[in-house]
Amino acid sequence: MTPRTRTGWQAKHRARVRLTDAVVVGTALIAAYGMQAAFDAISPRSVLGLPMHAAATLLLAAVWLAALATSRAYDVRFFGRGMTEYQKVLDATWKSFSVVILVAWATQFAEARGLLLVAFPLGMVGLVLSRYAWRQDLLRRRRRGEGGMTTVLAIGDRPQAARLVRLLNGAPEREFVVVGVCLPSGGIRPDEEVSGVPVLGDLDEVGRTAHEIGAGAVAVSSSHEITADDVRRLGWELERYGVDLMLTAELADVAVPRITVSPAPGMSLLHVDTPRFEGPKFSVKQVMDWGLTALLTVLVSPLLLAITLAVAVTSRGPVFYLSNRVGRGGHAFPMVKFRTMHVGADRDVTTLAAANEAAGPLFKMRADPRVTRVGRVLRRYSLDELPQLFNVLCGHMSLVGPRPPLPHEVAVYEERMRRRLLVKPGMTGLWQVTGRSDLSWEESVRLDVYYAENWTPFLDLLILAQTARAVVSGRGAY
Repeated sequence: MTPRTRTGWQAKHRARVRLTDAVVVGTALIAAYGMQAAFDAISPRSVLGLPMHAAATLLLAAVWLAALATSRAYDVRFFGRGMTEYQKVLDATWKSFSVVILVAWATQFAEARGLLLVAFPLGMVGLVLSRYAWRQDLLRRRRRGEGGMTTVLAIGDRPQAARLVRLLNGAPEREFVVVGVCLPSGGIRPDEEVSGVPVLGDLDEVGRTAHEIGAGAVAVSSSHEITADDVRRLGWELERYGVDLMLTAELADVAVPRITVSPAPGMSLLHVDTPRFEGPKFSVKQVMDWGLTALLTVLVSPLLLAITLAVAVTSRGPVFYLSNRVGRGGHAFPMVKFRTMHVGADRDVTTLAAANEAAGPLFKMRADPRVTRVGRVLRRYSLDELPQLFNVLCGHMSLVGPRPPLPHEVAVYEERMRRRLLVKPGMTGLWQVTGRSDLSWEESVRLDVYYAENWTPFLDLLILAQTARAVVSGRGAY
């Protein structure tokens, strides 16, 4: 039997992405060519400039699209994966223009400047935005149950299979959905189910069962009854049907860049890099923080002035509110915000405790009577947090990081929670773009710890881009 090719939503989605990428690349290069044509029209030395530039443009288009293909930017396993998918696109774009730079330097081809100045930034932004749009479309279809899912046959003991079903089927946006279970041992009861998913057979029937139900992948959980030889034979069997084999690893909240596979005699070892909280990577973060914050402060200065006047004339009291927060290493600092409540609101917390809508040590109310009319608008769109730009410039905070905690929150932290304090708190973070005040306390802590241990410059840029969307929508803010 020959392996089946990718069909259904995967093939259609890949075709759409390929077409969109071709349009974006073509548009970026045409814009660069048009700029060069305008420049050459007023240049006395450009008789052969346009033909040479046209040839270079066509060559770069071929190189760019080939780089996208060779960088696995069209691998169906990365569709809808967010950062991983964007990283593939950025890697391919960078490689393409590295070739342009080398060729231009070696041949003294001055016309390459239009490609570098126009096509590179325009194409990079266009590719990422188009991938983002397709990702949102894919997630929307998954939420509505309109497809875009990879069906999975789960293999493992009943407890492990049940856990896999709960994790995958509880998060449909993550692509995978378990539609059947095969147990490694006998004793299967008629019409047996594991967490609502039917048991379809044992280990000897995996390949045939996966083919019959149209599974796109088989996920094998750890089991003392499943040996390395069993996994090897299973891989050979699934190869005939064109079904992917996945092995689950109990590595919760570990980002992919921290994982490498080390070969060893008779096995493969997963190496998990130790989180690092100092060194060159964090020097880059500091430079990014200072540079971007200085630029943002200049750009929003008229808005800061307008909000200052609005707060001053609509309620009595100071314009700014200083809140004592805990930063990196447990050091306290005064976090500055625009005042959004009446003076003395802190003293009313005890009387409103029964109306608290937040979990853990947090206090939140959707209709907090202490909030002023202007403050309600500021809080909805997070404008009250703009003065924290000065905290970033002073080194207390970062643009992106864990939520800045209050001292009484830190006082009840468990060991896991204290890992949030290994990095600077941020004006925004995963908690901001994921749900803000709608998140549970446990989920908020998990996201903050995940960020602290898995931070990368690319993750920061992605969070900053998603923050704008979260702020405009006002979702989860009160």
